[in-house]
Amino acid sequence: MKILVILSRIPYPLEKGDKLRAFNHIKYLAKNNEIVLCALNDEPIHPDTGTKLKPYCSATHFFNISKTSKIINLLRAFFKGIPFQAGYFYNRRVKQKINAIIDNEKPDHIFCQLIRVAPYVMDSTVTKTLDYQDVFSKGIERRIEKAPRYLRPLFKSEYRRLLRFEKLVFDRFDNKVIISKPDRDLIPHPDKDKIQIIPNGVDMDFFHPMDRKKDYDLVFIGNMGYPPNVDAAGYLVNEILPHVHKSKPDVRVLLAGATPDKRVLALQSENVQVTGWVDDIRDCYARAKIFIAPMQIGTGLQNKLLEAMAMKIPSVTSGLANSALGAKHQEEILVAEKPAEYAQLILNLLDNPEFSNKLAEAGHQFVQQNYCWDSATAKMEKLMVESVLAFKKLL
Repeated sequence: MKILVILSRIPYPLEKGDKLRAFNHIKYLAKNNEIVLCALNDEPIHPDTGTKLKPYCSATHFFNISKTSKIINLLRAFFKGIPFQAGYFYNRRVKQKINAIIDNEKPDHIFCQLIRVAPYVMDSTVTKTLDYQDVFSKGIERRIEKAPRYLRPLFKSEYRRLLRFEKLVFDRFDNKVIISKPDRDLIPHPDKDKIQIIPNGVDMDFFHPMDRKKDYDLVFIGNMGYPPNVDAAGYLVNEILPHVHKSKPDVRVLLAGATPDKRVLALQSENVQVTGWVDDIRDCYARAKIFIAPMQIGTGLQNKLLEAMAMKIPSVTSGLANSALGAKHQEEILVAEKPAEYAQLILNLLDNPEFSNKLAEAGHQFVQQNYCWDSATAKMEKLMVESVLAFKKLL
């Protein structure tokens, strides 16, 4: 097949979850198919982007969104009742260009990642697959109470718009996929069970156990400008760490990841280091005794947990994050809800190396058995092929 892939971001560098998922879907779909990539862009393009994508794409088209266009797009979305998540990325000139590419390339199938780009092809007669990935409406709802009071009406409005839009786009695509069953259950459509679950994977040849000096007791990794990660970093340092320090005042924390928000930078202290972008994130995982992801808001599967467990780092997380992951508490991962519970689990791991190693080994085996990019993408490819064949029978 020739597949037209439409993304809201250029899938490189891989510092964000949607980029990582998109890059690997392209990589594995390219084994049996020709990939034509269209991606929106609102930031400087990484110099290695062309080199990284060339092996998998027969053509790449990047569409820059200017600051002026962003403002106009948001205003249009506001007055049309479209969610900002979709309106921000929609540009009429870009739609014309994508339509021209469809006419020229004549793809057999169109793949859209996230509802952000759905408006570009909702009216296309080409068979289509939509990757919801996460449930944006639920993610926004979970942020309402944590938002400043003056912004809450805006968040509530966006939540209602997203609910309507997630339901609307459902009927415009032949196939719908999503990252986990808990996320699927949150989609506001009566036929949501028809959405296929396509989990993320992890490259276990890259994320493998590494022998490094353990400079830190705890590490939390992610894009540190992403609100759920900003919230989790603050929760770790301000709520959990004080409980740990009551018993072990020397425990050190590493917060690693790109574009740290000012609220994350403010967490730096004698016991807390914030790195910002690092060239090889594996080094940050390997330098810590425990990986912790105390996610309080957000949706979807946490790639950071997959990577840490693949590297045999014993991991602690929230019930919210583990609901998508599905690891067994006390066997493959540790799960907590309140700061004191997190602290007790951390102290138990630090005081019991034998248990820590056993948990790390079991977590490694769990990820190896359940999270593979190749098999997950093959399942999605099968859906695409079936929809194309079904369409051709109607002609």
